[in-house]
Amino acid sequence: MRRLTAGVRQAWKPNHALLTIPLVLIAAITVVDILVPADVHLGPLLVIAPAITASFAGPRLAALIGFLAVGAQAFIGWHFGVLFSRNVLVQILALTVLSCLVVIFCVARERRRTELARVRSVAEAAQSVLLWPLPERIGPLRIACLYMAAEDEAQIGGDLYAATRTGNAVRVMIGDVRGKGLSAIGEAALLLGAFREAAHRHTVLPDLAAALEESVTRYLAEFEPAEEAGERFATMLLLEIPDEDHVTRMISCGHPPPVLLSPGGAVTVPSLHPAPPLGVVGALGPAGYALDVVSFQPEDTLLLYTDGVIEAREASGAFYPLADRIAQWTEAGPETLLHHIRRDLLAHVGGRLADDAALVALHRTPTVPRGRRPGRALHVGGLGPDPGRGPGAR
Repeated sequence: MRRLTAGVRQAWKPNHALLTIPLVLIAAITVVDILVPADVHLGPLLVIAPAITASFAGPRLAALIGFLAVGAQAFIGWHFGVLFSRNVLVQILALTVLSCLVVIFCVARERRRTELARVRSVAEAAQSVLLWPLPERIGPLRIACLYMAAEDEAQIGGDLYAATRTGNAVRVMIGDVRGKGLSAIGEAALLLGAFREAAHRHTVLPDLAAALEESVTRYLAEFEPAEEAGERFATMLLLEIPDEDHVTRMISCGHPPPVLLSPGGAVTVPSLHPAPPLGVVGALGPAGYALDVVSFQPEDTLLLYTDGVIEAREASGAFYPLADRIAQWTEAGPETLLHHIRRDLLAHVGGRLADDAALVALHRTPTVPRGRRPGRALHVGGLGPDPGRGPGAR
């Protein structure tokens, strides 16, 4: 009895305002039924009270309202001296059965809600392990990132990003594994782990791209289902941003090029020479990856994104015009820029994306932040020091 009372008190706090509706209905129907002529019967309307309660309350409150409704029906019958008549007994029985069904429905809904909460907590744990949050500052960069999963129950999917400090440069990767949601997590985890390890072992970007291609090829050879042979791949964009040189070196493996935002409203899309996506043609070797060099001046912002952004469609079928839309936000900081894009993108698609989408904004500051010595490596997420053998950028 104490547990029931405690449960009712706990449920009362968020729902006490709405709970007045069925309570008022029970009182009003009872009073009106007593006052109207004897040949008018309003007691059956008491069924409305537990039915309404099921829309906002848990099983305990639903049981309480059902109990009060049955009691009100019995009181009406007692008042008119027909409590034990067949008609009144049938009405009481029917109201009792309906109230029990409402309680059962509320119990099932609460269990489903609990299961969804557990699924979301697991997704959040997976995201924190696999997709480490990027630091706000690393080397000469201010960074902001945004991930929007297409599946409600999963907060991580096939889109990925990572950044790491290597000597006197910052290396960044953004990628998109074919598929969406939970089915693409395996390939995304592999690519993230391979980048975090290989980024410190290879001096130049072409060697790093070749190493990531080898990792994806081995993974697909071992785990790709026979019925999906040749259908799994990943696009990737690699960047290396030196501390001193105002450029960024890029390699694209089938990934959309970034957008460069400069002060004054200038928006440009660099012309890259992309290689095939990872896992499509097998190992190319370092010579198979073209290295593009793009100017990246202080106060410029590079916006990296996955195709879930530019392929987002509105109701008429039009794609999201990313480069055109962000021209109005070139003066915004990384966090503010992504906030504007998220709001504008969701408005464009009507509130729900059809595919996973990830964005990373890299803003180059005029000077390297104090406290960051060029020889000290900082790895994103774990924030652990580099073993000291990380290569410098050429």
